[in-house]
Amino acid sequence: MDEISQLLRMARLEATLDKRCLLAGSTEMEVAGGPPRDIPFHVLLEGECDLEVAGTLHHMTAGDVVIIPSGGRHRIITAGSGSARSIAERPGATFSLTTSAAGGEPVIDLFCGHYTIGAGAGAILFGSLPTPTQVSMFRSEDSRAELVRLSESMRAEADRDGAGSAAIMSAFCTVLIAMVLRTNSAVSTHGRIWTAVADSSLTGVIQDVLARPGDRWTIERLSARTSMSRATFIRRFQAATGMTFGQFVTRARLMTAADLLAGSDLGVAAVAAEVGYRSESAFTRAFRSETGQTPARFRRAHQESLGPAVRRPDAGRGRSRQPRPAHGS
Repeated sequence: MDEISQLLRMARLEATLDKRCLLAGSTEMEVAGGPPRDIPFHVLLEGECDLEVAGTLHHMTAGDVVIIPSGGRHRIITAGSGSARSIAERPGATFSLTTSAAGGEPVIDLFCGHYTIGAGAGAILFGSLPTPTQVSMFRSEDSRAELVRLSESMRAEADRDGAGSAAIMSAFCTVLIAMVLRTNSAVSTHGRIWTAVADSSLTGVIQDVLARPGDRWTIERLSARTSMSRATFIRRFQAATGMTFGQFVTRARLMTAADLLAGSDLGVAAVAAEVGYRSESAFTRAFRSETGQTPARFRRAHQESLGPAVRRPDAGRGRSRQPRPAHGS
C-alpha cells in the first residue's frame, strides 16, 4: 500500500459533503464549528471569494481546496457592491443547497464539507498540516485535469441528489483529500504539506519510515543513503516538510501505534516495541504528549466507541504476533 493510502486508512477518515454554495456577490456565510475531530474543507470550482479563519482573510480562486485542521467557526465572503447579503438554505436528500437570500447571479460554485477523523492517527496526521491548508490544484496541468474531472462528477451527482448520493459524494471527498496530500505542485501558501514533498530523495526517506517506523532511523544513516552531509540533510528535510526529522519519526511511530492499539490485540508493551520504543514508559509519555491520552486510555475509548456488538473481548490482552526488536527510545 502506498503511503498516502496508508495514512488515510490509519486516520480512519470519513468524508461528508454538507452543502453546495452558489452565492451571489456581496454575500457572507458563517460556518459553525463542529466537534473536535471534524475537519472542515472547501473546494472552489468557479469564481473567487475570501475565507476568514481566526480573523485572517485567505483569498480563494477557482481550483483552490482549503482544509482547516483546527476546525472552528469561519466565514465565506464574496465580493460585491452594497451591504452583505445573508444566505438561504434548501435542504436536499444528501446535502443542502445554499444561495444568497436576496437572489442574484451566482459568482462562486463552492462545495463545503467535513472530514471526521480518528482520535489517534487521524488527529496526528491532520495536526501536522498547516492551518489552514490551502492548495491551488490549477497550478499544474495534471492537477487541474484531476480536479476538473472530479468536479464534473461532483456536480453531476449534486444535481441527482438521490439514492446512493451520500456514499458517492463521500467517496468523491475522500478522493479530494488524497489528491491534496499527494500533489507536490499544489504547495500550500500557509506552510508545508509534508506528504507532498517534491524532492525524490526525501520522498524515499518518508516512504521508508512510514513503512517501517520501528527501524533504527538516524540522521547519519539517512544522510549517507541520500548522499548528503548531515547538515544538508537536516536543512533540506526541515525546509521540505516543515518539521525536524526527529518530529517526523515520532509522528510516524505514534500514528502506527494508534493504528495498532485500535486494530490489533497487541498489548501496550508490544505496540511500543513494534514501533521502536525501548521502554513502555517512554512510549506512554510520547503518546500522551501527542494525543492527550495514555495508550491504555486511548484503546479503551476506541473499544467503547465501537459498542459491545463490535468490540473484541480480548483486545489488548493477547499477543497475536511477535513484536520486532525495539530500536528507538
